[in-house]
Amino acid sequence: MAEPRRRKFKSFRPLRPVRASSVGVSSADDVDAPPVRPRSKGVYLLPNAFTTGNLFAGFFAIVQAMNGRFEIAAVALFVAMVLDGLDGRVARLTNTQSAFGEQYDSMADMVSFGAAPALVVYEWSLRGMRKLGWLAAFVYVAGAALRLARFNTNITVVDKRFFQGMPSPAAAALVAGFVWIATDLRETRWIDSTGADLRWLAWTLTLYAGLTMFSNAPFYSFKDINLKRSVPYVAVPLIVLCFVLISYDPPIVLFSLFLVYAASGYVLWLWRFWVARKSAPSTGRTTPN
Repeated sequence: MAEPRRRKFKSFRPLRPVRASSVGVSSADDVDAPPVRPRSKGVYLLPNAFTTGNLFAGFFAIVQAMNGRFEIAAVALFVAMVLDGLDGRVARLTNTQSAFGEQYDSMADMVSFGAAPALVVYEWSLRGMRKLGWLAAFVYVAGAALRLARFNTNITVVDKRFFQGMPSPAAAALVAGFVWIATDLRETRWIDSTGADLRWLAWTLTLYAGLTMFSNAPFYSFKDINLKRSVPYVAVPLIVLCFVLISYDPPIVLFSLFLVYAASGYVLWLWRFWVARKSAPSTGRTTPN
């Protein structure tokens, strides 16, 4: 007779003890354990280095204006504008965008393109106008602050091809360019007028720049230009020509370019209004003959 088979039982494995914290009960070990600190998040060095250079140039312009060196102050604001244009593009090209970089860039822009141009033009020309002078400078600072706040809140709403209102770097270049060209022409004996003599022109330009920054006029942003795309060969000689013209007389050429840009928004605004009015259907009824 065959012997019956015996069942094989698996060896018993002891259960692991359940921690009190997993069932909602705090144990002595969990209470005494120090809290775990979250790891600190770092920042990207390369784009923020350009932003720091922008901030330094704006502060340097304020210091030079207080020392009466207005030409150097105006040049420093143009350097700040170049660095401000580079930090965003560098961040996009290297994929190093961050929320910290966006906020840091806004703070630097408020100093370099808000407070610094207003203080430079006030020290150069508007101081003698007393209340009218510092009020115009304040309108410029307020316009820059409102412009940056609206840009940060509407960044995903408006058309990226156009800015809503003149951008603060262009407004700063308009004011600083006027200070630079007047100072340069006086040093080269083309004019004898000082900043005090040109106070009403400086007052009008400062007020115009401040009000235009938080207007609704559309200004071309140049953000749809793809630097990675190939261009016709004729573009290379045009770039060389631009460098030659700017190098020939930087104050006159740069101020002229930004003066045209400052007026382009209102020209485009009027052109859009005229096209919309022309294409709108007539609401009047025609009576049959």
